[in-house]
Amino acid sequence: MMGIVYVSTVVYAPVVVPEGEDTVFEGMGLIPGGEFKMGSNNTSTKQPVHIVHLDAFYMDQHEVTNAEYKAFVLASPEWQKERIDRGLHEGTYLEDWNGNSYPEGKADHPVIWVSWYAVLAYAEWTGKRLPTEAEWEFAARDGLANQNYPWGSSIDVSRANYNENVGSTTAVGTYPANNYGLYDMAGNVWEWCLDQYQSDFYRNSPHRNPIAGATHIQDMIDDFKNVHTPRVVRGGSLCTEHQSVEVSTPAESPPRYADFDLGFRCVKDTKP
Repeated sequence: MMGIVYVSTVVYAPVVVPEGEDTVFEGMGLIPGGEFKMGSNNTSTKQPVHIVHLDAFYMDQHEVTNAEYKAFVLASPEWQKERIDRGLHEGTYLEDWNGNSYPEGKADHPVIWVSWYAVLAYAEWTGKRLPTEAEWEFAARDGLANQNYPWGSSIDVSRANYNENVGSTTAVGTYPANNYGLYDMAGNVWEWCLDQYQSDFYRNSPHRNPIAGATHIQDMIDDFKNVHTPRVVRGGSLCTEHQSVEVSTPAESPPRYADFDLGFRCVKDTKP
């Protein structure tokens, strides 16, 4: 696929709040900090398996929807389909929208056709940010070690929208959540991450809160419009085979790219 290299009503799963934490953000799950083994020995793009330590963070329980994104573009005219800077997309931004209106019946479907720049702007507008690749994998793994998917070692069509078994995006919350209360961490749409895609990053990755392409997360966010290197995407999509929806599978995409199976979700730090 060019650009990426290789229930209509949401019922939120319970959010598990670690002892000592009393803040819960609506629609977000609290992901506890800790260590995990990132990567896989299955293919060269996932190696080597390495230990990563992450601080706790909140993550959106579902991919950002059309309805949620519409609120952003109405409040932010410079990110509307007819006004966005041409340097911040490749010409397909919000391709399935009619002006500021998303397709009929798709309010609870993930917003698609959004560039990395646009989703950074949305995240900033909401007081959130994109996840790092390590945060995304930690949340998707759901505390399960040595497993391929958020729920275990095997996959079928009752668990995720993948391999063209549906033929289009599905409403967020259609499939079961993982134990962190997160939906569609496998399939439906690819999800943008903050990180620059670096094929050898796992060999040099910092142990604590790693991010590729910057020393500090905020430095990248503050200067995001000047980023031009490929970004990491995760999770696979409605049209990818089972290998691409595995929790350890990274892929890459240019930051100006937008497509019919590419969306995102946000995270929020637990500390200012």
